[in-house]
Amino acid sequence: MNTTVRENRKSERSQPEQFVAPSASLMEEGDSYTLNVEMPGVNKEGLELSLENNELTIVGRRSLPVIEGSVIHRESRRENFRRTFELDPSIDGNRIGARMEQGILTVHLPKAEQLKPRKIAVS
Repeated sequence: MNTTVRENRKSERSQPEQFVAPSASLMEEGDSYTLNVEMPGVNKEGLELSLENNELTIVGRRSLPVIEGSVIHRESRRENFRRTFELDPSIDGNRIGARMEQGILTVHLPKAEQLKPRKIAVS
């Protein structure tokens, strides 16, 4: 099986700040891939995406409301999110796009033009 996007966990170890890995899903859609990453509590301003040496790093910092009074019970985690994926060279890094909507980051990963099937004219 040829892996297009592979998680790279070793770069996460050097960070002093604590992060949790968000859940992610990857789908192939014709000439591109779509990566959905769940980051509840993160808005567009708290999001950082970077691409270096075919590694896509996603960092999401939450904007949690200030709670007045004593917390009796809390099930949500307070850590921020961080995850790094190694991208296959078949992905065109110059055309990657992303949008954040209701805690779901959607990253559009287009395939490189030279890998797309094309018709050849016969003369």
